[in-house]
Amino acid sequence: MKNAKLKNMLRVFFVFQKNILLQPQNETGMSKKKEKEIKGDQRLENIGETLTRTETFIINNQMAIFIVVAVIVIAVFGYFGYQKYIIEPKTAEAQEQIFEAQQFFKADSLNKALYGDGNNLGFIDIADNYSSTKPGNLANYYAGICFLKKGQFDQAINYLKDFDGSDAMVGPMAKGAIGDAYLELGKQEKAVAYYLEAANQNENKLTTPLFLMKAGEVYELMGNYNDALDVYNRIKEKYPQTNEGRIVDKNIGRATGMKERK
Repeated sequence: MKNAKLKNMLRVFFVFQKNILLQPQNETGMSKKKEKEIKGDQRLENIGETLTRTETFIINNQMAIFIVVAVIVIAVFGYFGYQKYIIEPKTAEAQEQIFEAQQFFKADSLNKALYGDGNNLGFIDIADNYSSTKPGNLANYYAGICFLKKGQFDQAINYLKDFDGSDAMVGPMAKGAIGDAYLELGKQEKAVAYYLEAANQNENKLTTPLFLMKAGEVYELMGNYNDALDVYNRIKEKYPQTNEGRIVDKNIGRATGMKERK
C-alpha cells in the first residue's frame, strides 16, 4: 500500500514539474511568434511608406523626370546620328585627301605634303578641316615630321603635341620625334624626358630600346653617367636581341669610363 502511495506521489510530482518547466517555454515561444508578426507588420508598413513617398516624388517631379529622360534619349540618338551622318562621311573624305599627301611625303616632297598641290589638300589643311576624324589626327603627326625634316623645330613640336597617339608604334614615335626636336633646339632635359616617355609608352622591342638608347646618349651629353648606365643596362637586360641590345656594351663601357674620370 505504501509503495502504491509513493509511486502515485512521485507521478504527481513529475507531472507538476513538467507543467512548471513547459509552461514558460510555451509562453516564450508564443511571445517570439508575436514579436515576429509585429516586426513583419512593421516592415510592411515601412515598405508601404517608402512606396508612397516614391509615388509622391514621381507625381510631384514628373515633368523634371520626363525632361531628364528626354535629354538622355536625345543625347544617345544625337551621338549615333553625329557619328553616322557627320563623322563617317568626313572620315571618308579625309582618308582620300591624306592618301595623296602621304604620296608626296614618301616622295620627300615636303612642301606639297604640307600645303597640297592645288588639287589636293596637304597635311596642315587636313588637320584643320578634319580634326574630328582619325585621318585628321594622323595629319598632325605627318605635319610634325615634315617640319622636323625641314628644320622648323618649334612648328614640329606644336603639331606633334596635337597628335593624339594611342597606337602602339606611332604614339611612341611621335613622342620620340618631339624629343628629337627639343634636342635640336638644345633643350636636353626636355629631350631626354620625351625619349623616356616614348620608351615607356606601349613597351615593345622596337621603340623602347630605340628611345632608351637616345635617352642614354643625351644623359652622357649632360654628364649624367649614372642615369645613362641605368638605361643602357635596362636595354642589356630586357632587350639583348635588338639592334640596340647588340651594341649597348660599347655605350656601357664609354659611360663607365667617363664616370670614373669625372
